[in-house]
Amino acid sequence: MGDSNPTPRTSVHQALGGGKVADVLLWRKWSGGVVLLVSATTLWYLFERAGYNFLSFVANVLLLLVVILFFWAKSASLLNRPLPPLPNLEISEKTVGRVADELQVWINYVLSIAHDIAIGRNLKLFLKVAVGLWLVSYIGSLFNFLTLVYVGVILSLSVPLIYDKYQHHIDEKLSVTHRIIQTQYRKIDETVLRKLPLPSNKEKKMRVFMWSSVTRGIGFGFQDVKL
Repeated sequence: MGDSNPTPRTSVHQALGGGKVADVLLWRKWSGGVVLLVSATTLWYLFERAGYNFLSFVANVLLLLVVILFFWAKSASLLNRPLPPLPNLEISEKTVGRVADELQVWINYVLSIAHDIAIGRNLKLFLKVAVGLWLVSYIGSLFNFLTLVYVGVILSLSVPLIYDKYQHHIDEKLSVTHRIIQTQYRKIDETVLRKLPLPSNKEKKMRVFMWSSVTRGIGFGFQDVKL
C-alpha cells in the first residue's frame, strides 16, 4: 500500500516568488492587477486599433514629460517652490553585474544546446528544439508581436488565478496527460529513435575537438579586436 499522507503541494504564490509580482498575478493586490490590465489594454488599443506609431508615441510622451519637468524646475526657482521629486537616475554596478550574470547563464545554456545538436548529434534534443521553434513560428504567424504580448499579459493575469483555485483538479488532468505523452514517446523511441545510427566515440571526440578549436579561435579574435 502506498503512503496515506499526500506529498505537500507548493502553493502558486510561493512558486511565483511570493513577492509583489505574485500578489499582482494572483489578484491579491487589486490595484496592481487593474493598473497592469488597463495599461496593457490601452497600449494594445492605441497601437493595434487606433493606428498609433510606437516610436512616435514614445517620442511624444517623452517630449511632453521633458517640457513639464523643465517648466516645473524653472517656475520652482522663480517662486521658491521645491524642485520636481526625481529619483537618482543611474544604474548601479551591482545591478549591471546581476544582469550580466543572468545573461551569461542563458547564453551558455543556448550554446550548450547548440553544441549537443551540432556536435553530439542529439536527435531527441534536435526534435524538441525543432518542434518548439515550429510552434513559435506558427503562433507568430497568427498574431503580431504586440498582440502576442497582450495575450501573454492576459494569460499571466488569469492562468495563475485559475490554477490557484483549481490546483488539485488541474494537477490530476495534467498527470494523466503526462502519462499518455510519456507512453507515446516511449513507443516512438523504441520503434524509431533507437534504430537510427549514432556517431562513434572517436567521431564524437573529433567533433568536440573541432568545436573547441573554433570557439578558441573566436575568443582570440575578440582579444585581437580589444587590442
